[in-house]
Amino acid sequence: MAQPKYMTDIDKLTEIPETERKRLKAITEKFVFRVNDYYLNLIDWTDPNDPIRKLVIPNEGELQEYGRWDASDEDTNYVVPGCQHKYRTTALLIVSEVCGAYCRYCFRKRLFRNDVKEALSDVEPGLEYISRHPEINNVLLTGGDSLILATPKLRSIFERLRAMEHVKIIRLGSKLPVFNPMRIYEDKELLATIREFSSAERRIYVMAHINHPREITPEAKRGFEALHEAGAIVVNQTPVLRGINDDPAVLGELLDQLSWAGVTPYYFFINRPVAGNRDFVLTLEEAYRIVEEAKARTSGLGKRVRLSMSHTSGKIEILAIEDGKAYLKYHQSRDNRYGTFMALDCPKDASWFDDLPGNERYWAKPKKKTADVVSVNELPDMPQQRARRLTARG
Repeated sequence: MAQPKYMTDIDKLTEIPETERKRLKAITEKFVFRVNDYYLNLIDWTDPNDPIRKLVIPNEGELQEYGRWDASDEDTNYVVPGCQHKYRTTALLIVSEVCGAYCRYCFRKRLFRNDVKEALSDVEPGLEYISRHPEINNVLLTGGDSLILATPKLRSIFERLRAMEHVKIIRLGSKLPVFNPMRIYEDKELLATIREFSSAERRIYVMAHINHPREITPEAKRGFEALHEAGAIVVNQTPVLRGINDDPAVLGELLDQLSWAGVTPYYFFINRPVAGNRDFVLTLEEAYRIVEEAKARTSGLGKRVRLSMSHTSGKIEILAIEDGKAYLKYHQSRDNRYGTFMALDCPKDASWFDDLPGNERYWAKPKKKTADVVSVNELPDMPQQRARRLTARG
């Protein structure tokens, strides 16, 4: 199967009526729009509420006043340009500002903007930092999308990391296993590179971003199998999103299909309160109920998934929400509060940890390094030249 063709001009998407395209054009001038014909073919254009459509086609809710650009305060985790070190044993290398798919709910939506640059073409400062910190035993290549990088660039990063004895795990954050699976199974050099650098003692993990069971196509399954045969371990994480997968039957089917394909269900996330994402938000109670009903439909393999919030202070697992109370635990913690149990009042409209009365007893706000813009209407327009450049680089 040939590599898919990418599109960055919404005017060329004739499946959408012209009047609607004109309204959506203003959104693509604020946030990058980028899709490919393979993924567009998964959309049922006769259904205005099609979940695949909502994942990648701009919506007018993106211009609503809501949230922050950096809801988890990632800017406070940077130790050198392009490298975050929030948890003791894990480092993040921001290796690409380009995504395979610009998912409209993205928690790093700030990277859709033309005035933000967190990824660097030179990852040397991050690699040098990791080499000096033997407590770091796993490194996540993220962005953007790590598998957007050309295979020779990935190989050079793998070589550097594998020269560090303390780095046991390399993780690749990517939407491409379901957005462009051909990138995986048609690139023999990529698979050979993974095979070379993923061993029984030092694995490569692919952290897939699969939001809906309809994304698990025969092509996607072929990509999973190619990764498995190359020695990679594939796991999945997705937020629970209003209008996309906020149905126990849909989430239950996703858990089943992942398990059948040998892809570990890893995290269900609470959607972060990021600017432009209001339409995708569920309350904590809604998300918890949906997830528990979905888990009741699947086997123990599917039940391995954890419902968590990636909060400034750490990953907070939602254990239960009952009778107006939220029962939580620090699954990861920037302040070494691992395992700390919390029982907090949970208002009906609470959708984030900060909405729970008394949450401030458990964490201190980190010092900000950069301004956190709130209004999407303050954004400069997104030049079309940048969109074309992104396509060329992808």
